[in-house]
Amino acid sequence: MRHESDIIIKYGRFYKALTCRIGHIFYIYYCILVFNIISFLFKRCRHTCKHGEGTNGETEMDKYLIVGLGNPGAEYDGTRHNTGFMVLDAFAQAAGVSFDDRRYGFVAECCLKGRKVFLLKPTTYMNLSGNAVRYWLNKENIDQKRLLVVVDDLSLPLGAFRLKGNGSNGGHNGLGHIQQLIGQQYARLRMGIGNEFARGAQVDWVLGKYSSEDMQTLQPSIDTAVDMIKSFVLAGLDITMNQYNKLGKK
Repeated sequence: MRHESDIIIKYGRFYKALTCRIGHIFYIYYCILVFNIISFLFKRCRHTCKHGEGTNGETEMDKYLIVGLGNPGAEYDGTRHNTGFMVLDAFAQAAGVSFDDRRYGFVAECCLKGRKVFLLKPTTYMNLSGNAVRYWLNKENIDQKRLLVVVDDLSLPLGAFRLKGNGSNGGHNGLGHIQQLIGQQYARLRMGIGNEFARGAQVDWVLGKYSSEDMQTLQPSIDTAVDMIKSFVLAGLDITMNQYNKLGKK
């Protein structure tokens, strides 16, 4: 009787150990399966963000072109006329992307919830900005309704900003050239730089560099502009104007 009991105990322990080992094996295979699924989805997400959905009749992801106006070259860094560049630099930093020197401008790409965003800092110099804008709209087949131009504005005080869906160039040479090539029907985010200069000194003012005190006023508006670009892409022009324009008054 005792011998039979020992056999039962022995087989019971064997069965328990076997069950435990089988459970461990299944758990390992389960972890491998989950890891492979996550890796596949991650790679597919990266591929979709970079190339669109595919070739079998599926549509590509929505594309947006965000343009910051300014002049290329270290001598123009930190100048009022390069405020558009500064906003795009802040956006790129927040998105964790960097600019590459490509045709007509420095270009960075990122993805916002399934939407492809192209960031463009034209290297055409301000007065020929339209060449870069038109080229990248056509190259990527981007609807003009999904174009947003960030630009400095003398008519707004420093730190103020205003988003508009269309309008005149307001005497700005960069906007003027864009208007010549694609018309007025595109969104623009005007960043105020003030106009505290003597008569005839406008060029020196716009090409002058921001002081540290100026940046204390401007930086919060740059940060808000980054949020506005995200909202423009994700929520659209009208919602973004209604939500943010009241915050840009000085």
